[in-house]
Amino acid sequence: MSEAFPAIVKVIGGLTLLGAGGELLVRGASRLATALRISPLVIGLTVVAFGTSAPELAVSLQSVFAGSPDIAIGNVVGSNIFNVLFILGLSALIVPLLVSSQLIRRDIPLMILASVLLYAFGRDGNIGRTDGSILFTALLIYVTWSVWQSRRESQSVVEELTQAMPAAQNGIRNLLLCGALIVVGLLPLTLGSRWLVDGSVTVATMLGISELIIGLTIVAVGTSLPEVATSIVAALRGERDIAVGNAVGSNLFNILCVVGLSSLIAPRGIAVSSTALAFDIPVMIAVAVACLPMFLTGHVIARWEGSLFFFYYLAYTAYLVLDATQSGLHRTLAGIMGLFVVPVTVVTLAVSVIRHVRKQE
Repeated sequence: MSEAFPAIVKVIGGLTLLGAGGELLVRGASRLATALRISPLVIGLTVVAFGTSAPELAVSLQSVFAGSPDIAIGNVVGSNIFNVLFILGLSALIVPLLVSSQLIRRDIPLMILASVLLYAFGRDGNIGRTDGSILFTALLIYVTWSVWQSRRESQSVVEELTQAMPAAQNGIRNLLLCGALIVVGLLPLTLGSRWLVDGSVTVATMLGISELIIGLTIVAVGTSLPEVATSIVAALRGERDIAVGNAVGSNLFNILCVVGLSSLIAPRGIAVSSTALAFDIPVMIAVAVACLPMFLTGHVIARWEGSLFFFYYLAYTAYLVLDATQSGLHRTLAGIMGLFVVPVTVVTLAVSVIRHVRKQE
C-alpha cells in the first residue's frame, strides 16, 4: 500500500501536467496557423492534431526508453480507438457533425492506410528504424501537401477562417507569443509523461495487469484528454471541421509521428506484442474502416451514429477490463458482439450507404 499511493499520485500528476502542456501547445499552434492563414480544416488535421498528440509522443518516447514498449504501442492504439469511438461519438451526441468531402476523399483513407501499415510493420514483432523512417516521411509529405493545398484555397475559406478565429493577429509579436506558448507547453509535457509512465508501470505491476492493458486504457485516455477538450469545445462553438479534423488528424499523427519518430529514436525499435497484433490493432483498423461508410452517408455524423460509436467504446473497454480480471466473461461479451451487435451494425451501415448511392443517381 505504501508503494501504491506515490504511484497513483504520479499518474494523477502526470495527467494534470499533460493536460496543461497540451492546452498551451494547442493554443500556440492554433494561433500560429491562424496567423499564417491556414484553413480551419487543415488546422484541425495538422497543427491542432499535432498539438493534441504531443502527450502521446512524449509518453511513447519515455516508455520506449524506460523499457516499456507495450505502453508505447498500447498508448497509440488505445488513443486512436478512443479518438474515433469516444470523442467523435460524444461530439456527435452533442451536435451532429458535418464531414468535409476532403476528409472522405483523402484523410480517412489515409488513416485507414496508416493503420494497416502499422499492423504490417509490426507483424514481425518489432517496428524498426526502416519502418519508422517510412512512417515519418509519410507524415512530412502529408503535412506539406495539406498546407500547400490550404494556401491555394479560395477567398471564401480565408473569410471563414477570419470569422472562426478573429482574435489571431499577424506581426512579429504575435508570432513570438505563439512560439513561447509552444515552448512553455513542452515543459510540462516532458515531466508529465515521465510521471505517468513511471506511475502506470508501478500500478500495473502491483495489480498484476499487463502494461499493454494499462497503455490501452489509463494512459491512452489520459493522453487523449487534449483531443477530448478540443473536439467538444469545437463542436459546441460550431467549428465542426476542427472537431472532426482533430480526431482524424490525431490518429494520423499518432501512427506516422508518434510511432514513426519513437521507432527512429529507439535503439532497437519498438517491440509489438502478439496480443496487440491479434486483437487491439485489428480493432483499431476496423474502427478506422467503419468511419468511411458513416461519414459518406450525407456527409454528417448523426446522433444515432455518435451513440453507436460511444456504445462500441464502452463495449471495447468492458472487454479489456473483463479480460484483465480473467473472469471468463470477456468471451461471452465477444460472442454477443460478434453474433448480434456487429452484424446488425454492418447491415445498417450497408443500407445507409445503398440509400445514399441511390440518391446520388
